[in-house]
Amino acid sequence: MVQPQPPAVANGQNWSQFLSGALSQRGPNALPYAEDVKWLIRQHLISLLEAFPSLPPKSSVFTHNDGRSLQLLQVEGTIPILFGGVVYNIPAVIWLLESYPRSPPSVFLTPTRDMVIQRNHPYVDRSGHVNVAYLQNWIYPSSNLVDLVRLLSRLFGQHPPLYTRRDNPNPPPPSDPTPPRIRRPTEDPAEVYRRNAVAKLLETIHGDIAALRKSREQEVEDLFSKQAALRRRAEELAAGLREMQEEKEGLEQMLQIGVINSDLLGDWVGENLDKVKGDGGSVDEVFEPCDALSRQLVECTAADMAAEDTLYSLDKAVQEGVIPFDAYLKNVRALSREQFFHRAMAMKVRASQVQSQVSAMATRARPLPS
Repeated sequence: MVQPQPPAVANGQNWSQFLSGALSQRGPNALPYAEDVKWLIRQHLISLLEAFPSLPPKSSVFTHNDGRSLQLLQVEGTIPILFGGVVYNIPAVIWLLESYPRSPPSVFLTPTRDMVIQRNHPYVDRSGHVNVAYLQNWIYPSSNLVDLVRLLSRLFGQHPPLYTRRDNPNPPPPSDPTPPRIRRPTEDPAEVYRRNAVAKLLETIHGDIAALRKSREQEVEDLFSKQAALRRRAEELAAGLREMQEEKEGLEQMLQIGVINSDLLGDWVGENLDKVKGDGGSVDEVFEPCDALSRQLVECTAADMAAEDTLYSLDKAVQEGVIPFDAYLKNVRALSREQFFHRAMAMKVRASQVQSQVSAMATRARPLPS
């Protein structure tokens, strides 16, 4: 797999071009970082190079514990520390794993052949793997490489993780490590205690702040979820209220129509009832057909219903033995023939009414002569 190589000259423009090229590749040569965070990875590496020029970036193959190998970005160089008033350089490599920057990087010390890792070091194990609270409490997107290296520089200055081997063919066992070949000026124990206490306090505060931030972020997410649920319920209530309001308006309109019709019907009944009482007639005389076809239809319908009632009475009479069966059959044939004619006439009258309505509509729709 061919990957872009870091620039030969360590200047900002060349490093920026190298990172842009490495992070912009697509296809099988693409680095396995999420597309939405590649710009942040580039910014982290450029900021680290500006703050610590001794840690240049490059791409290399990283092998996981399960045997998987990936082409990843790393910074390899030295971390400057101040110990006993003298600046020393700690060789280290920082790997940006494929989940970076949502997950912390992996930091390893890379001692030379004449260096040994301090046994039982508080931040570095025997394999050189570095583990500090900043990595354990890594928070995306605020955590970054510059703050990490600054913290490591300060912590390693207080507890140097490496020391040099003695020029002795029979070195002492690891339980009695040789101190590093560095100047050890006499320091005030109170000052050392104060410096260590401040560093421990800062580390504890950083951990507490990270835990508090995670807790607050979770509370905010819960509040957002509750707000979304309340918003949905408010929309449902508003929709239900609108439906009820529309139904109420429809019922009010129907009520008004019913009241108007009731008033009109009451007035009509009052007028015609007085007329019937005054003339001594029946209520049936009040209702009159509006035209000749309607009158004929009423007569045909009345005759049809009268024949139907007569047939019902004949059925009941023959069942009770009031009339003989031959007389029953004779009357049924006559009534059925009569009922057939009345129904046929009613159908013709209805057809004539429909034709009249169509003609009337055509007359109203006919344009006026110009």
